Amino acid sequence: MPEFKDITDEISKTARDAAYVVVGLGVLGFQRAQVRRQELQKRLSEPRTQIQGRLDDVRTQITKRVKDVDGTVEGVIGRIETSLEPIEARLPEPARDFVKQAHVQAREVRQQLRKRLTLAA
Repeated sequence: MPEFKDITDEISKTARDAAYVVVGLGVLGFQRAQVRRQELQKRLSEPRTQIQGRLDDVRTQITKRVKDVDGTVEGVIGRIETSLEPIEARLPEPARDFVKQAHVQAREVRQQLRKRLTLAA
């Protein structure tokens, strides 16, 4: 009977060793998958960072151009209003009040447009 006990001990030792090998391979496989996942995340994040940088540059340029256009438009509007002042002065009082209200509303609309463009950019 001692042979039977030796055989069962040998089988259980081999089974235990096999289980350790399987667990070890599982751990190594998991670690390898983690490393590959991290490498992939790094590779995917680099182009995203580059694209984000380019988008920021484009936004900055658009904001600058919008401000330039806004300044030009305001200058043109100022010149037009200045050239129309003598004509407005000759208008009857109710018409002058109406023109003043139109100027105020036009300024408010321009301010709202500026705010929206600034928020969009």
